[in-house]
Amino acid sequence: MTTLRRTARYAVLVTLALVFLTPLIWMVLTSLKTYGGAQRIPPDWLPDPFSGYGYDRILSDTQNPVLRWFVNSMLAATLHALLVLVTASMAAYALARLRFRGRSVGFALIVGTLFIPPTSLIIPNFVIADEIGWVDTLAVVVVPGAASAFGVFFLRQFFLSIPAELEEAAVLDGANHWQIFTRVLLPLSKPALATLAVLSFLTNWNDFLWPVYVLFSPDNLTLPAGLGLLQGAYVTDYPVIMAGAVLASVPVLVLFVAAQRHIIQGVSRSGLKG
Repeated sequence: MTTLRRTARYAVLVTLALVFLTPLIWMVLTSLKTYGGAQRIPPDWLPDPFSGYGYDRILSDTQNPVLRWFVNSMLAATLHALLVLVTASMAAYALARLRFRGRSVGFALIVGTLFIPPTSLIIPNFVIADEIGWVDTLAVVVVPGAASAFGVFFLRQFFLSIPAELEEAAVLDGANHWQIFTRVLLPLSKPALATLAVLSFLTNWNDFLWPVYVLFSPDNLTLPAGLGLLQGAYVTDYPVIMAGAVLASVPVLVLFVAAQRHIIQGVSRSGLKG
């Protein structure tokens, strides 16, 4: 590769990085402005002066307990991701490795649910949650989405890429299906499991519409639903809103940085065989 082509490639990559990072940088800088500094026209890039006004407001506001919302979101997203891993991995193993009548039809039906708009299921899901007494509880934002069709599809593709000879060797050693699943496939599927865990965590963490419908008490709200309450009817307090957005972004960024190696491996291998 010539020096000119290499320079052009890096220039394009740097430009794209700046395009994607600019909103994030603006969010962080705005969260460090005073109320008046955030209202200036034309807007200033750098806070003048730097202020922790936004963070002081969200951490001390008793009517809008942002830290409680943060903890609720962490619990809901973590439990949801764990449930998705359990249900999706077991279903994917059955669809990828076991031979039974109707397997292809069952897999097609599961994948077909991906084409159903999630908003069309809000009312029936709400009715079911209300009947079993889950409305306005943590369970209502953890359990309903735990049967992940995407997770089943994703892990099935990954399981199919694992050589069948490993299972045959385990069978010769006297292993049953459960032992093959837990001691052979799952240890080899750490990249795919980590990828699915991150995607499931992010889906639940960023969910706004469903929590708004099913959570009513201020102390039970998740962070995306709760941050909507910080939007005033006539005046928008941008430093407070941006401080809340920064708080909501931290776990996502930390999780991605910690798991990015596994995510790349999981995505690259899950499409090898179908």
